[in-house]
Amino acid sequence: MPKTCSEVSLPASRRTLHGPTMGTRWSVTLDEAPEDSLDRLQAALSGAVAEVDHQMSPWRADSDLVRFNEAPVGAWVTLPEAMTQVLARALDVARWSDGAFDPTVGALVDAWGFGAARDTPDGAAIVAARAAARGGPGHRALELDVGARRARKLAPLQLDLCGIAKGFAVDRMVERLRGHGIERALVALDGELRALGGQRDGHGWPVAVEQPEPGRRAAHSVLELRDIAVATSGDYRRFFTLQGERIAHTMDPRRAAPLRNEVAAVTVLAPECMSADAWATALLVVGADDGMALAGRHGLEAMFLLRSDGALVAQGCGAFA
Repeated sequence: MPKTCSEVSLPASRRTLHGPTMGTRWSVTLDEAPEDSLDRLQAALSGAVAEVDHQMSPWRADSDLVRFNEAPVGAWVTLPEAMTQVLARALDVARWSDGAFDPTVGALVDAWGFGAARDTPDGAAIVAARAAARGGPGHRALELDVGARRARKLAPLQLDLCGIAKGFAVDRMVERLRGHGIERALVALDGELRALGGQRDGHGWPVAVEQPEPGRRAAHSVLELRDIAVATSGDYRRFFTLQGERIAHTMDPRRAAPLRNEVAAVTVLAPECMSADAWATALLVVGADDGMALAGRHGLEAMFLLRSDGALVAQGCGAFA
């Protein structure tokens, strides 16, 4: 996953704010900020990520996402503005990727033990989730009325926005920073980052792309970000081994099963972090050859790290070519 490199040696004027959210931590590195504004910034940033968590977390029984999942088929459910925005983008990427990214894989995620319902696979739940998927791509059974900020299920389905919500939270933090007059900062939440401007010395913000190896934190490469976001999806952080096979947490909606291909990780650059987040997942699922073609059709800048005969091979397009 991408991570900040800039905290190794901080200039005296540089400040880092951080806090917990969504089972991980967020951080914001500020190139300069008045000392008397730090408490207000901390509160604003904490509020931004808390809003996303309260609306879109599958682990919170009181979240808007859980409320939607529990609603009956056919019933319109009013959604908050932020969740409506995220769901609209998720459905766009679902259509553009021909279902490789799908925000309705919640039942599959839970069945395989990666969601809120259980932490180990459940055979009966897997069979039920796969049977439900035979009706066609789940996102096609989800109707969203953006203007009225409401959605409804046309068939039984379960939303899971974990493949895009963290990226959106990063974008929300950037909005808060701009609202407080901050022009230079690096925002990070787990493997999703976005640079606001560049550093005061004229350079971009250095960010490491992680080597996709379980249990090891090492840099594969370093990017310099300026007014752009980056996100990485991979199979090496959350997985378990079953009969010698790695079972990753990312679902392939087209197969109604966990991801299974040669791609270890995909890194995507985009103007907004929620787009980078969703596309990184979509391209990871699609695989290298079709993924490169898909990225090219949509003008994406992406790097694929592939496992090949015990070695790691990089392929890329756009800035990564």
